Amino acid sequence: MPETVLREPHDLDDPALRDAAVAAATGRAPFDLLLTGALVADVAMQELRAADVGIVGGLIASVHPPGTRDDARARRDLAGAVLAPGLIDTHLHIESSMMTPRRYAEVVVPQGTTTICWDPHEVGNVLGLDGVRWAIEAAAGLSLRVLVLAPSCVPSAPGLERAGAAFGPDEMATMLGWPEVAGVAEVMDMRGVLERSVRMRGIVDAGLASGKLVCGHARGLEGAALQGFAAAGIGSDHEITGGADVLAKLRAGFTVELRGSHDHVLREAVTALAGLAHLPQTLTLCTDDVFPDDLVAVGGMIDVLRRVVRYGMAPLAALRAATLNAAMRLGRRDLGLVAPGRRADLIVLSDLTTLRVGDVIVSGRHVAASGRMLAPVRRDAAPAPTATMHVPPLAAADFVLRAADGAVRLRSVVQPRFTRWGELAAEASGGAVALPDGAILMAVIHRHGLAPAVPVLGVLEGWSSWRGALATTVSHDSHNLVVFGRAADDMAAAANAVIAAGGGMAVAQDGGVTALLALPVCGLLSEAPATEVAAAFRALRAAADRIVDWQPPGLTFKSVVGASLACNPGPHVTDLGITDGSDGRVFAETLIG
Repeated sequence: MPETVLREPHDLDDPALRDAAVAAATGRAPFDLLLTGALVADVAMQELRAADVGIVGGLIASVHPPGTRDDARARRDLAGAVLAPGLIDTHLHIESSMMTPRRYAEVVVPQGTTTICWDPHEVGNVLGLDGVRWAIEAAAGLSLRVLVLAPSCVPSAPGLERAGAAFGPDEMATMLGWPEVAGVAEVMDMRGVLERSVRMRGIVDAGLASGKLVCGHARGLEGAALQGFAAAGIGSDHEITGGADVLAKLRAGFTVELRGSHDHVLREAVTALAGLAHLPQTLTLCTDDVFPDDLVAVGGMIDVLRRVVRYGMAPLAALRAATLNAAMRLGRRDLGLVAPGRRADLIVLSDLTTLRVGDVIVSGRHVAASGRMLAPVRRDAAPAPTATMHVPPLAAADFVLRAADGAVRLRSVVQPRFTRWGELAAEASGGAVALPDGAILMAVIHRHGLAPAVPVLGVLEGWSSWRGALATTVSHDSHNLVVFGRAADDMAAAANAVIAAGGGMAVAQDGGVTALLALPVCGLLSEAPATEVAAAFRALRAAADRIVDWQPPGLTFKSVVGASLACNPGPHVTDLGITDGSDGRVFAETLIG
């Protein structure tokens, strides 16, 4: 008979392993590893207690009173440190770190993250099923457990934008048939769900039929619309907008993936949660999007954990949200607790105040200590996909808004994030429109080779004054080439630098490029070490700071990568024109009349 291969989480159910664990737990055999002197963070009981932990293979065999056992092949004294379950990130896009999964793991595992739920939505929008297949292969065999979800919205707003592929129910069923896929990634086409479009109904129904996760994106939904989104079978949401919103989502039965990527919202949400009698088991934590400099400097999940504690959440409650609650949401009975029968995914914390991470153990293996991996991470298992930039060099003339001479009226997109429609008066001379003060151009160029690479020009208001241009292929969610600025020569210089690099970000001023971050993998990622990517990104942000007067929390650097997010309510500029995610309108022209 062929040998049976037990995949996670069933690898722990190998009868020989269970036999060995029972023997060790009952004193008939030694432990492989005995951790002594620790204070165990029991997130189920919400208590911190002294206990020793015996491990056999990848399994916790015993959590017992300190000093009652000393028989083990190896021992480690934790000297009063806190022993907690490994952190679980319930929703993220590795692509936001701008590094490949291997490089991402090198950063976050030493920070205490042992499991992540990755929506490779970005590479899916660039390369379709081939991109998702690459994501699965690139994430395999790491010390970081990567649960890959099937992107549900490629593109995020059909009819309002074009990506590099289009997924429907058939593609979703194909991905859900892959054993490595844990469920349906965030369903972003809210209008399609609520209007019961054939495509979105089929995608969600495929997820429900699979018995796997169906995750959501309920940005701005409330009242009857929120109830309808939940009634469709979608089980989670991370698009929290404030304190009232987090409570409404919890009351609607969603598992909330409280994200760290919007700090002002995080603080408000923690304040609202403090008014509850207890934190619900449907509260989890996630990072969603973390730029490379922040990931290296302050961390991913560990930074979210530290901030919610700093904002007033009890440390053990925060740990439960980041471990046991997450494991329950993911259906992983092997994760989330320091308890016998669970997987030995453990992190050693200095205390519950500073939450400094020391040792990290994954499936019983000591993999990181003092902020470093103990062994090199394996080389990338699959060749990284490049050559995804199908745009010829552009000229300054491509970034000029054309109109007949005289007074003109322009449609505009007012303010970042929660956008609204506006109108501007302007003058055209020599066939070119002169933008009024306080307005900038946003150009979107289809880059995937499925349509002409012709710039679509839109006008933005409320984006401060610009003294240069910024170009990026990191542009949620279709990841076309997007260029911001006022001067056509700056916009062309930034765009051409990104085109030549095969994707990435560039800043230009006075006609010359002042910073470039090359991201040749899908136009989104770099294979370079994390510290190098972080340094290049810091330099690019510094160059952007010199040409833009940011106005947080609404107008920040992060605004540039989300400005084309067509699935959200309100107007957005895409490669099809100026579109509205609320009602599906598309205006091919910026000029009115």
